[in-house]
Amino acid sequence: MSRDHILGDIRSPRWLFIKGVLFLVLGLLAGTILLLDSPTLRTTVLLAITIWAFCRAYYFAFYVIEHYVDPGYRFAGIWDFARYCRRRPWQRNASKPVAKSQSH
Repeated sequence: MSRDHILGDIRSPRWLFIKGVLFLVLGLLAGTILLLDSPTLRTTVLLAITIWAFCRAYYFAFYVIEHYVDPGYRFAGIWDFARYCRRRPWQRNASKPVAKSQSH
């Protein structure tokens, strides 16, 4: 079996929801363990800032780029985004502003 066949995209809505729930459980478990290990206000605030910052980075990488910077590009994952950034497409398109999408 090829690697692509084994690691293909999940297309089943049921499995996509299960995957999302597992990510949520993993995050809650890790955060709970961290706070139980170091139950201080500092740890709580830093954890909250970390979660917020990563959520914003994810939003930037997968929503802002696709809707405002380069509407023709679609990302399959974080590695695709890294390769995209290495090409520096914003330098080529700096003189052409992209119209804002009306649908959100």
